[in-house]
Amino acid sequence: MKRYTIKIFSLINRSYFISLILLLLIISCDSGTKTVNDYLPGNRDLDAIREQGKLVALTDFNSISYFIYRGEPMGFQFELLREFADYLQIELEIITENDLSLSFEMLNKGEVDLLALNLTISNERKKVVKFTHPISQTRQVLVQKRPENWRQMTKDEIDDLLVRNLLDLADKTVYVQSGSSYAQRMKNLQNEIGDTIHIVEVPLEVEELITLVAEGGINYTVSDENIALVNRTYYPDIDLETPVSFEQNLAWAVRINGSDKLLAELNKWIDGFKGTERYALLYAKYFENSRSKQIVQSDYFSLGTANISRWDNYFKKYSDSIGWDWRLLASLVLQESRFDPDAQSWSGAYGLMQLMPSTGEQFGIDIFSSPENNIKAGIKYIQWLQELFEDKVPDEQERIKFILASYNVGPGHVLDARQLARKNGRDPELWDDNVAYYLLRKSDPEFYHDPVVEHGFCRGEEPYNYVIEVLDRYDHYKNFIEGNE
Repeated sequence: MKRYTIKIFSLINRSYFISLILLLLIISCDSGTKTVNDYLPGNRDLDAIREQGKLVALTDFNSISYFIYRGEPMGFQFELLREFADYLQIELEIITENDLSLSFEMLNKGEVDLLALNLTISNERKKVVKFTHPISQTRQVLVQKRPENWRQMTKDEIDDLLVRNLLDLADKTVYVQSGSSYAQRMKNLQNEIGDTIHIVEVPLEVEELITLVAEGGINYTVSDENIALVNRTYYPDIDLETPVSFEQNLAWAVRINGSDKLLAELNKWIDGFKGTERYALLYAKYFENSRSKQIVQSDYFSLGTANISRWDNYFKKYSDSIGWDWRLLASLVLQESRFDPDAQSWSGAYGLMQLMPSTGEQFGIDIFSSPENNIKAGIKYIQWLQELFEDKVPDEQERIKFILASYNVGPGHVLDARQLARKNGRDPELWDDNVAYYLLRKSDPEFYHDPVVEHGFCRGEEPYNYVIEVLDRYDHYKNFIEGNE
């Protein structure tokens, strides 16, 4: 079982980027690299993580590391973290933060166990964190905009209008992410060329700065080449042909104090996983995918829109009648039908809400007549389940778990599991480790033949996982998309 708890810090609206940068020009100043003495050292290592049964990792949210597309959480760092948690056989909690300085601080204060970021390994950073073995390699490149009519120009004509010799960065203004390796590289380069580069560190993620270059808001930024190449699929007018560094190792990081066992286990996993076909497929999926532009420009890409599906207006319209957040309803519908209004199961369940015709008849609604009517019938069924469990499970958040399991497998099996829990000294009003425990055991003759069981055999693993997956996805939705609470 894996659970993802996502804490998202708000993105700055793009329409304010330019004014923000102008303000930062006035008030910005270089922030020095912190040392370990600036932090409260943590001492939670792998033994404590295993004992708790949960790894707390921090990653950033952008079109590569972590995002939601067509209702599903995706991202290179997200999927690597999930692979590592599976390897450890523990739960995963993800905290998402795009401020690098704050990320390092949270790590060394013990608020997270691991930074799963594209961190360039440097001697300066080794004063603050311990790096894992490299996850990947890339070089840094200057991101600038090609001339307006570049398609009609020769390469030499384009090169004459762009920075190709790094000496030509003298007296130029380059915007970089605060606290990043790009900022440090520009400072080093300034010393190397013996002239002034106006380096402006801003609290914007590198993809946001690339967008500003593409839209003409700023002239230059610096990015890892693999990230910049993905962004060029969205912004074909950006130029990435000027490297500003050699190939560099990118890695994850753990606390500088007290994480030796976690680091050793991470390195063991990384060394093995990087040689697998699975790693190669994940890297290609996020860094070499020709569909990246289609994903980012989709109406259902979480960083660009507030949409989950084309049925969101119906979810918003009807969720209030059952007191649900519309995003929870959306998560249930994705689980049921993948948002396909014509989905039909082998058993005859139909539509977005995967209802049996008899269920529609029970509430006087033709589930085949329209997607909206299918949703209305599903809402009526959820309302009926709420009434069934209202007195049995007083706590609203617990009751949702009972309702979700019942939606999947029918209320009879859930009521049986409550009876088994009560008989065996567990709490029939609590789901995790109580009623869920006995629902899982309803495939065992010892339990489904028990006299308190009225509905017989049940493959309890399916509704058990159903509850976890719907609520986990809802956690993602809550932190990317505005709800109705």
